[in-house]
Amino acid sequence: MARLWCFLIGYALGLIQTAYIVGKCKGVDIRNYGSGNSGTTNALRVLGTKAGLIVFAGDMLKAIITVLIIRFTFAQAYPDIRFLLIIYGGAGCVLAHDFPFYMHFKGGKGIAATGGMILAFHGSFFFPGLAYFFIPFLLTHYVSLGSLILYAGFFIQLVVTGQMNLFGIYDGMPQAAKTEMYIIAFFLMLLAYWQHRSNIVRLIKGEERKTYLGKKNDANIPERR
Repeated sequence: MARLWCFLIGYALGLIQTAYIVGKCKGVDIRNYGSGNSGTTNALRVLGTKAGLIVFAGDMLKAIITVLIIRFTFAQAYPDIRFLLIIYGGAGCVLAHDFPFYMHFKGGKGIAATGGMILAFHGSFFFPGLAYFFIPFLLTHYVSLGSLILYAGFFIQLVVTGQMNLFGIYDGMPQAAKTEMYIIAFFLMLLAYWQHRSNIVRLIKGEERKTYLGKKNDANIPERR
């Protein structure tokens, strides 16, 4: 039951569509422009850098809040599976962000929300999580590449730290719970790669669009879809 409640907590917070809200404040329905996604990258390109960063922060914050709620409630009651419960909350947040029922299941791709979960997951994941995304993004200006590496890096680090119990963060956690945690994280990674399938094709062909944190993205509203 604790797993379900943690998932629902994340799901409820994940339904807050920051890009849609910020867009509406600017008189723009983000779903009708650019890629049509209600996420950070489309907000950067459609609404400009400032609005895009607000969306990025908002989407990360809802995942961070999810983790903090679980950490100070259910995680204290179930200390041996606290990280598994956090993953359940993160999964709920990402799925609600990607497929909000009140927006005809058309949301974002869940990368900022995932980033928030990773940064709040445990201190040992904080700086690696930043590196997974920002190093490839700043070197190439491909948001999609940074996003894909973020997921892969988190999953690999999760399994390695779980099996080797690095930093002692999984003391007392049953192997069955660890395996369950890996499966959920792997599912989220597969979902992210599926969501980015067209981006992967464009990356391979060298046709992926670059994104810049600056004036190159300001006042850049594409034509309607």
